[in-house]
Amino acid sequence: MEWVIEKNGEKTLGEADCTCLKFEHCQTMFARLHLATMEVWIHELLRLLVLPEYGLSSVFVVALISATLLPLGSEPVVLGLVHLNPELFWPAIGVATLGNTLGGALTWWMGRGAQHVVNRMQTDTPQRARALRWLETLGPKACLLSWLPLVGDPLCAVAGWLKLPFWPCLGYMALGKFGRYLGVTAGWVWVVG
Repeated sequence: MEWVIEKNGEKTLGEADCTCLKFEHCQTMFARLHLATMEVWIHELLRLLVLPEYGLSSVFVVALISATLLPLGSEPVVLGLVHLNPELFWPAIGVATLGNTLGGALTWWMGRGAQHVVNRMQTDTPQRARALRWLETLGPKACLLSWLPLVGDPLCAVAGWLKLPFWPCLGYMALGKFGRYLGVTAGWVWVVG
């Protein structure tokens, strides 16, 4: 790797050997090289992730993970991909909906599996009883609200815990999540242009 080396007040282009420089200068040079390499690596990674062949898979993975109980938002990834590749508007919405719906299904199954743990730690409060009655009354249609921030993912888990029918829950999850991605992405395209 070539460097601009300052020797006797004169800048020259040369190989990076530290025989002509003080130790502190070598540390500074290597620190700059490390930061430059890291910056190039991150830039390259981001460039790859927005390519159509990688971008859609990135949207899928982020949407899937964000639909579990992990606090992650998938909308910025979808919006970034659509902003850089406008022709991927519908594929990005479809892939994000699929990933987010499958993540909701995973959360539903986690809720179903956690039922025996929750039943052991039973602490009834009036708010909890009211929320459970509301969910039991609505049934799978409650999963239409799975797109909501903060409450959507736990809603899927509670639907599994209550043993609401899986396939209708999945269908309502998909409808709600599709509506959110369509609304947010179309709104973004309309505002940003």
